[in-house]
Amino acid sequence: MEVSVKKKAELIEAGGVVIDSSFRPYVTRATAGPGAGLESIFVNIDGHRVRLGVRQASRFKASLDGDDVTIYDDAEKVFVRGKLEEAISHCPRQAYITVSERCVFDCKFCPVPRLQGKVKSTEEVLELVRNGLKNPDLASISLTSGVWKTPEEEVERVAGLVREIYDLVKPRNIPIGVSVYPTDDSSEALKDAGALEIKYNVESVDPGIFKKVCPDLSQDYIVKSLGHAVSVFGRNHVFTNVLIGLGETDDTVIKGIEMLASMGVIPILRKVSPHPLRKDDVYIENVSAGRLLKLASEERRILAKYGLDVTQARTGCLLCTGCDVSPVRDI
Repeated sequence: MEVSVKKKAELIEAGGVVIDSSFRPYVTRATAGPGAGLESIFVNIDGHRVRLGVRQASRFKASLDGDDVTIYDDAEKVFVRGKLEEAISHCPRQAYITVSERCVFDCKFCPVPRLQGKVKSTEEVLELVRNGLKNPDLASISLTSGVWKTPEEEVERVAGLVREIYDLVKPRNIPIGVSVYPTDDSSEALKDAGALEIKYNVESVDPGIFKKVCPDLSQDYIVKSLGHAVSVFGRNHVFTNVLIGLGETDDTVIKGIEMLASMGVIPILRKVSPHPLRKDDVYIENVSAGRLLKLASEERRILAKYGLDVTQARTGCLLCTGCDVSPVRDI
């Protein structure tokens, strides 16, 4: 295993780094998911991208010289060196846009219901896309969204946005990916609008944990929707986040990966970190670098068994890989 991948896993375990003011122009702020409201930077370590949260305290600190980043450990020794990567919108090479920064559901690990952020207008979303198109490195458009009112209304709105975005990006053949909560016809609606890929997040593959952390949602419905999405979007183009660190066992995660892969779905194993707004609402345990590497290795084996290929993904988290130890691309 490459040393750089082990270093990436250790940085993900730590959750972030302390930075100085020289990084400020390159800091991006998340607006969706468990990291909503938190800031980060992107560093490429020998071809392996890592998203590093900006922290007031950490065992790691970073310095910047041009685009060269040096990360030091708590003994003031050089831990690793890499290259700074600028985000186009939220992450490198993508316009990754949160449509509704609000959600009616109350998943216990997610700060979005507490933050109740902005609901972007159609023109605001299109302007972000137009700005992204000015960058020659733009590789994809990825839309994600909470549920502002109802899942059905959210899907209808996002599908409308996809239609308009498709007209803008079609000349450059830039793919569009979408992550929303599923509805009975969301896969067909989004595919017909022009989306190439879809992500419905199952969050936890442990049924007991799911009921505790996502009391408003149905795990069975999400899994069923993922299976149906494969018939619409095809294998290698349907994804789901599986959170690691909510108390699940490795055996449960591995069985969950197998279940999803057997359906043609590619899981994204995402270390969950405690958010200040939800610290008293959910149990979150530390996830070690070793555990991340082990589970990514198991996923690589299982994906190969079912003939799935993460390098075929063209949008979203599997293209970015900054938050996760990704099978094939990292390990």
